[in-house]
Amino acid sequence: MATTYVQEAGAVPGARTSFGLGEPDHAARSAVSWPAILAGATAAAALSLIMLLLGTGMGLGMSSPWEGEGAEAKTVGIAAIFWITFTQVAASGLGGYLAGRLRSKWAGVHTDEARFRDTSHGFLAWGVATLVTFVLLASVVGSTLSAGARAGMTVAGGVASGAAVGAAGLAGSADANRSGGQEGGGVMSYWTDSLFRKDPAVAATPAPADAGTAQAAGAPMSRTATTAEAGRILANGLRTGTLPTEDARYVAQLVAQQTGLSQADAEKRVNDTFTRSKATIDEGKAKAKAAADAARKATAYGSLWIFLSLVIGALVAAYCASLGGRSRDL
Repeated sequence: MATTYVQEAGAVPGARTSFGLGEPDHAARSAVSWPAILAGATAAAALSLIMLLLGTGMGLGMSSPWEGEGAEAKTVGIAAIFWITFTQVAASGLGGYLAGRLRSKWAGVHTDEARFRDTSHGFLAWGVATLVTFVLLASVVGSTLSAGARAGMTVAGGVASGAAVGAAGLAGSADANRSGGQEGGGVMSYWTDSLFRKDPAVAATPAPADAGTAQAAGAPMSRTATTAEAGRILANGLRTGTLPTEDARYVAQLVAQQTGLSQADAEKRVNDTFTRSKATIDEGKAKAKAAADAARKATAYGSLWIFLSLVIGALVAAYCASLGGRSRDL
């Protein structure tokens, strides 16, 4: 089979040859044409940035922060995947073609070797363009991926303890607000207030007007001190996940003292209130875990699709560079 070589136009006649094959000696000449690579990479990076900005604008136009308006999150995500892939194909194809077309010819190089060098130039142009693009977008891409990773790892790992600590903090906030003469200190204030709701048909035991009088021996505590203590007991039960029997009985005594309910009715109210508050916190924990898991999955899928689009871009750049080299040698 005859061997085909790509001859350079204007080759110097009588150039020194090796092994009598008539090949010019290009030992001192690099097989990599960096000017062509940088030219293709510049074009690819510029087109990538332009198309990413256009895609961002279209994505913001499709979405809406208001529920029930704009496209769904799934639709926006699929559109973003297709746009990123299209951006990679278009930008990588342009950069690869320019890198192959602008490279100068090599004299005395086998056709297969020339094709390999062309595809290598396209791949290198894609690599440089990708690095430049990601450096320019490092703040945006990095913050997005790291936020998703933190949401999937930190939130999911610490949501249970965070909810319990939050309940205790709300109880402390309610205690502080009540001691300062302010009502409605937070979520825990609602549950403690519900404990001491008076039944209009039942006469309640009168309580002192202030906490100072409540310190007298045998005198019942004031409403402020009672609700604060009950809130702390409930918060401790929510933190541990259960309300001890002696704590439930004691809180029921406080409720009976303030509302005039019987001990049995007061204990039922305490247990029902604790069950509802625990269910509310458990629901919040479940929602937080679901949100963290959704963020983790979105980050994983996004990283996977970005990887696939980059691989496709690399292949397209190499192929288009071979097309550019073929057009150059015609």
